[in-house]
Amino acid sequence: MKTKMVWANLPVKDIERTNEFFLALGFTPNGDRTAEIVSFIIAENKFIINFFQEEQFKTATESAIPDTKKSAEIIFSLSAESREEVNEWAQKVKKAGGTVFSEAQEIQGNMYNMAFADPDGHRWNVLYC
Repeated sequence: MKTKMVWANLPVKDIERTNEFFLALGFTPNGDRTAEIVSFIIAENKFIINFFQEEQFKTATESAIPDTKKSAEIIFSLSAESREEVNEWAQKVKKAGGTVFSEAQEIQGNMYNMAFADPDGHRWNVLYC
């Protein structure tokens, strides 16, 4: 078997709020938004993340949804081309309604990083190295 693509699926409480947040960050919509799903192309390599209304996600996974205030199920890493771009991401995230939980800083001596949570608490970091 050969895998042609991989994408992520995440639960959200409010499809419209999720749509507005990721549009404000400049991500490209992937198809039309519905009441149950909104999808975005996240990077140049066309990585896709589908955001499902929580009830739809529960039905599809037959499992409970983790409390993202208490735990992280994954962290998505976004590459930046400069320290300034990492700082720009932080400002954009705050303006769009996200939460920066780790301010921009140098880590491990050769990387510059900041981390944020989207409105549903899913974790992301922006990294320049």
